Amino acid sequence: MWSLSATDERLSQAGTLARENPELTAVAVVVALVAVTGGYLLFRARWTSGVRFRRLLADQDEITVLMHPNPDPDAMSSALGVASLASQVGVDATVQYPGQIRHQENRAFRTVLDLELETIEHVSDLAAESVVLVDHNEPRGFAGADGVLPIAVVDHHPGDGAGERFTDVRTDYGATASVVAEYFKENDATPVPPDKHASETDSDLTLPTDTATGLLYGILSDTKHLTVGASEPDFAAAAYVYPGVDQDRLDRIANPAVDAEVLEVKARAIAGRRVEGSFAVADVGGVNNVDAIPQAADELIQLEGVSAVVVIGERDGTVHLSGRSRDDRVHMGNAIESVLADVENGDGGGHSRMGGGTVAPRIDPTGEDGPKAVDRDELADALFRAMAGDV
Repeated sequence: MWSLSATDERLSQAGTLARENPELTAVAVVVALVAVTGGYLLFRARWTSGVRFRRLLADQDEITVLMHPNPDPDAMSSALGVASLASQVGVDATVQYPGQIRHQENRAFRTVLDLELETIEHVSDLAAESVVLVDHNEPRGFAGADGVLPIAVVDHHPGDGAGERFTDVRTDYGATASVVAEYFKENDATPVPPDKHASETDSDLTLPTDTATGLLYGILSDTKHLTVGASEPDFAAAAYVYPGVDQDRLDRIANPAVDAEVLEVKARAIAGRRVEGSFAVADVGGVNNVDAIPQAADELIQLEGVSAVVVIGERDGTVHLSGRSRDDRVHMGNAIESVLADVENGDGGGHSRMGGGTVAPRIDPTGEDGPKAVDRDELADALFRAMAGDV
């Protein structure tokens, strides 16, 4: 054992050495700092994305969880999950979106889960300076969107957008809801069964029943019940949230009443479809509910002999396109994007199995002729060529 006097002697020798060799002392201090810093960085690198995201949220006073225009169940459930995680670490969260919620399933989702969602039209409407984007990676759909620098981005769509402090874009996932579900799992959150209260879980963090129900439906809706575009993490996420799912509310969301116009648009798409080989394009004309267009595409892709389809419709002068593909030769997002890239005011894209786009009316700068409509017959021809690979 060391005696006290021996220790004092060694400390004295160390002090003398430090005074006589200041350069050596400085090097030793730098080496120690590098070792400590390296150890901390290594420890932090081992944090999962979910832990890093929770820590980022905990650093904020309040956040805006921003969804894309006209949000769908994947966007709404992801936003619900982020807001729930934020509230459990003491952060006020406001969920906002531009546009409208029109699709009957989307309206049912909001109503059944009693979601508090706010609409925005201008950047000044954002509830907080700290913005978290979910299910898209570049702000859009409202005035001043280009000036928004989100602190975090959580998404599964391809794109160049990024968060200032956190970016998690997983294009191999079928739904952003799967990513958010993983965040809860990585933070050891316990799913709360519908017949229990959070206090009965004996857990610091929980996955509330409404959030679990929403996340499962978000996963199912964006992967067509785990049959299209789903990856192993989507199945794992669904299994994780399942114990907390309220089956009754899930059924009410999945089976809402169908708008009469949706049925009419589906009928027009089926009756008026134009077919070339296994590809189909249907122009349904004017619609009041633009969400009927993707629903018509979902209907057409199920027809025997049809492997890829695009439905075209128009509302208030803007042409809307929605495409579906179950043909490995046809990347629907790329096909629509390539066609609309050559159309004035056209914008489109998407995934291999699902894509969409719009063409805004062309305005005559002189104001003499008024808006010019796009030639939808030429648009249909171009879509057939794109689906056939002639782009």
